[in-house]
Amino acid sequence: MSMAIPFDTLRFANRLEKAGLSREQASAFAEAQKEAFGEVLDSEIASKADILRVENKLETMELRLTIKIGAFMTIAVGLLAAVMKFLQ
Repeated sequence: MSMAIPFDTLRFANRLEKAGLSREQASAFAEAQKEAFGEVLDSEIASKADILRVENKLETMELRLTIKIGAFMTIAVGLLAAVMKFLQ
């Protein structure tokens, strides 16, 4: 899995322009880079909605796990009480 890298074409073009390229050349080169690597650069960046969805799933899983542990503990205490009563 490749790592997502945000690509700022304006910043890239400005840097090329400062290095001596004309504005048109710098802009064209930045756009060419964006087109060539755009899918890789943008496709794997998580949006805020993606992060919220993951957080919601984690909260749901945490609640379900808490309920399951509580149920298990209740059953375990009940079984222990039954065994203790049986042994007396």
